[in-house]
Amino acid sequence: MHELSLAEGVREIIDEAAAAQRFRHVRTIVLEIGELAAVEAESLQFCLEIVLRGTIAEGAAIQVETLAGAGRCPGCGRTVAIRERYAPCPECGGFGIAPCAGTGMRVRALEVV
Repeated sequence: MHELSLAEGVREIIDEAAAAQRFRHVRTIVLEIGELAAVEAESLQFCLEIVLRGTIAEGAAIQVETLAGAGRCPGCGRTVAIRERYAPCPECGGFGIAPCAGTGMRVRALEVV
């Protein structure tokens, strides 16, 4: 379950931001998760609830925004929308699409006081 290590990374980002900007509480955490990032959003939210206990972000609302996946097909040379990594190209049916969007996760915003 790599979602636990991702949740710990989010906590570290919050701790570093709090130290630099001196806020006291996090109300909302906005995460961007790509469709191809292999992150289970519900598992991540569960892990965040555990990891954030006793911190300035305990009880914060967690908003997840999903970013569309895309990849470049070596067969037809097009950049196409894909929802899973090993799917065939919707244009030519070829395989081996190289993902180029929707592969990551980041903390997009924190609502703080």
